[in-house]
Amino acid sequence: MEISKSEIKLVNSLKTSHGRKKHGVFLVEGPKMLEELLQSNFEVKLLIATNEWYDNNTKLVDESFARVIKSKDLDRVSQLSTANQVLAVVYTPRNSQSPLPSDELILVLDTIQDPGNLGTIVRTADWFGINTILCSKETTDAYSPKVVQSSMGSVFRKNIKYIDLKEVLAENIHQLPIYGSLLNGKNIYNQDLEKKGFIVIGNESKGISKEIQKLISQPVYIPQAENSKTESLNASIATGILLSIFSK
Repeated sequence: MEISKSEIKLVNSLKTSHGRKKHGVFLVEGPKMLEELLQSNFEVKLLIATNEWYDNNTKLVDESFARVIKSKDLDRVSQLSTANQVLAVVYTPRNSQSPLPSDELILVLDTIQDPGNLGTIVRTADWFGINTILCSKETTDAYSPKVVQSSMGSVFRKNIKYIDLKEVLAENIHQLPIYGSLLNGKNIYNQDLEKKGFIVIGNESKGISKEIQKLISQPVYIPQAENSKTESLNASIATGILLSIFSK
């Protein structure tokens, strides 16, 4: 089935946060990402592909939402800089109302603003087996094209929730440890760390906000080399270091 003008208009609108929120869907592009998507529980609204891709994957997709398009026309709606074969419009998952797990580590993101950082953080969390990621409402959209691409499919496997961090952490402060990297913290390499609780990652330039700092029960820091002149670590790099230490 050929794609309609209204469907092309929908795809183009999803390049903005406003469009994604308005329609409740987001874009996924490229054969590798589609492979990851189709193995997940995410629901596809519309799939647009070249004849070549569709002919090789007919068993994987429902014809009712599939549209065949010429390569040059697909390039016009694609966000990717290189030649593409397929893209999908996918329903954005709603925040799960299920209780937070009490027996595992939960990653908490306090106003991460760079999409590339967020995608890398989600991918890193996936590597270390983190299942739940809590984002402040000011954190960038986890389903923006750049985040989805840089997560390399990990965004489809994680429970990502946008919530009031202060409220959730305050509710759990007496039940679970809340870790966060602060200058007045203890050297993380010398601590007995629990494999449950919350790990807070702060904003790229401002770090953890003051209101969230007050709720951190286990402040830690990653020691810096004596000859280092850098002021701080990239948020995604810091996440990787912290999670690797907790996984030991």
